[in-house]
Amino acid sequence: MSGLHELEVRALRAVQSATAGTAAPSIARGMSHVGEHSIGWVALGLLGAALDRRHRRTWLATAGAAFGAHAAAVVVKRVVRRRRPRADGVEALVSTPSELSFPSAHATSTTAAAVVASGVVGAPAAALLTGSMAASRVVLGVHYPTDVAAGIALGGAVGLAARAWARGGRP
Repeated sequence: MSGLHELEVRALRAVQSATAGTAAPSIARGMSHVGEHSIGWVALGLLGAALDRRHRRTWLATAGAAFGAHAAAVVVKRVVRRRRPRADGVEALVSTPSELSFPSAHATSTTAAAVVASGVVGAPAAALLTGSMAASRVVLGVHYPTDVAAGIALGGAVGLAARAWARGGRP
């Protein structure tokens, strides 16, 4: 095992050990379902656009960013082809649609949606959402920490582009 891989496996074991017997895995599973294929964030963006006319463009950009970020993550997964964690002491606590893990599409789409929606819901709420989803992927044992970090970076880039569109081209 490479040095980085061993560190990541140790981190996964430590997180799963620390959260075993707590509500964290159940909460993480719920978040996983909301973030699956970006459906929850697309639905939130469309609902926001329907209910909040003043911020309609931002809400539509939120939905578009989530969907676009998810698509980008899937493309990167197919190029990189990194397998999900498989190690003694690491248990996948939720099913996954594929065996590919890099980057985390959940972290990617959630970050993209949060970056755009932060203009409406505020930066603290957006940061909490992104951090919670990122942590959930490690708690559930379905992503290495670097999968999540890469997802946040990719989602951040997509989110910034979508936010610029929502603001009429201004960053």
